[in-house]
Amino acid sequence: MTRVLAVDLGGTNLRAALSTGDIGALEMLSREPAPASLDAFVARIHTLCADAGSVEALGIAVPGLVEGTVCRWIPNLPFLDGVDIQGLFPDLSIALGNDAQIALLAEAAEGGAKGMSDAILLAIGTGIGSAVLANGRIVAGAHGGACSFGWACADVKDHGQERSGWLERVASGRALDVLASEIGLADGRQLIAAAQAGELAAMTLLELPARRLGTALAGAVALLDPQAVLISGGLAEALDVMRPPLLAALRRQLPSHLRGIEVQPGRFGPSAGLVGAALAGRMGEGWRQVR
Repeated sequence: MTRVLAVDLGGTNLRAALSTGDIGALEMLSREPAPASLDAFVARIHTLCADAGSVEALGIAVPGLVEGTVCRWIPNLPFLDGVDIQGLFPDLSIALGNDAQIALLAEAAEGGAKGMSDAILLAIGTGIGSAVLANGRIVAGAHGGACSFGWACADVKDHGQERSGWLERVASGRALDVLASEIGLADGRQLIAAAQAGELAAMTLLELPARRLGTALAGAVALLDPQAVLISGGLAEALDVMRPPLLAALRRQLPSHLRGIEVQPGRFGPSAGLVGAALAGRMGEGWRQVR
């Protein structure tokens, strides 16, 4: 069985695990701050490979635009822009993917979208990542950047920004942090906890980002007709209080035959990136074809 070093590389943290075949038996190797330079990244991967023993493949999820084994645009880790990961590690089989697409691979293979041919995944944390499963294949697009849902817009007056889309600015974890400050809370996590405890002010504040998510999501559901929408990332913890206004806004913008769409948390939660990276590493360059 192929021994895979699975790496979930975020803008803030790096997590790594060894996979020897069983999807539920990842051996955690490290959780640490993300490398600050290309040299540090290369050195750390070599060290992790050595720690893991004999490794034949590297599956890696990154927070940005990927084409083949090349990182095209990684906003929070710009030292990776234009870098061919295969060229850095020529002795390993490389499977590289956008973090949301990699997370969807995990959910489609063994998680919340198992058995489905069509699904949407939103990874909502500090920002918003997204991926689409269509007819059993994870969609990449012409340049690897398909389904960048954080850039969806439901506000014709918005002027746009260079590095952040409208939905990401109004409904991600950063937006919840701002809302939390309006009622004296430290961050979005405290806001979610207060809403779950039944505090009216917190519940009211969460309605607006929930409605914005639902309204923007209606366009994607109408376009793709998925069997389900999966939510992962930190906002998955808030689904119990955000789902009612989100679904109300979503269904209001859909025709009757699409209003039965379900919005549910993914099975793997914050581990989806690692599980997907392990699967991608084992599957190789054809990892987007789930079935």
